Amino acid sequence: MLTWRRVTEGNFGLLREWLARPHVARWWHHDTSAEAVARDFGPAARGEEPSEDLLVTEDGTPVALVQRCRFADYPEYRAEPAGQVELPDSAVTIDYLIGDPARVGRGLGPRVIRAVVAATWTDHPDASAVIVPVNAANRASWRALEKAGLRRVGTADLEPDNPADGRAHHVYRADRPTGRAPGPAAPA
Repeated sequence: MLTWRRVTEGNFGLLREWLARPHVARWWHHDTSAEAVARDFGPAARGEEPSEDLLVTEDGTPVALVQRCRFADYPEYRAEPAGQVELPDSAVTIDYLIGDPARVGRGLGPRVIRAVVAATWTDHPDASAVIVPVNAANRASWRALEKAGLRRVGTADLEPDNPADGRAHHVYRADRPTGRAPGPAAPA
């Protein structure tokens, strides 16, 4: 069973380990020093900024990280895709990683994405869509989005996380289900 909670400062060591693993480092391209992780994850962990860093567990074991935020809360981040794809003011985005390389390629990514997207409709009652740009070269990531039920709605020229990658990004979208009031998230 998948569950999640907000990342705390006590999880920074685990995040450093995950970010340093080759399958994650390739796409996240994040400084793994203690100072960098505290700088980049600390404000959300302390509730000082509106983004959510979610530690996902499967049967109690930490397995993934999902970052979720409203585009409107980060105008500079919103500006880049906004001119290239339809981006509602109330759209939410996610980013994600699977920490353990032994769990990659086993369907965990789509399950995590599907569960967090479903929970978004309850957690963010004003969210009309979840929109996720993913580097076009990151086939595993965009395939996970497709398997989770998101649809590709365009391609955008965006700054890559890793300078070694090209600027082409596929943009995926899930719209709030119609015909149902916000309620509990669908089971994972």
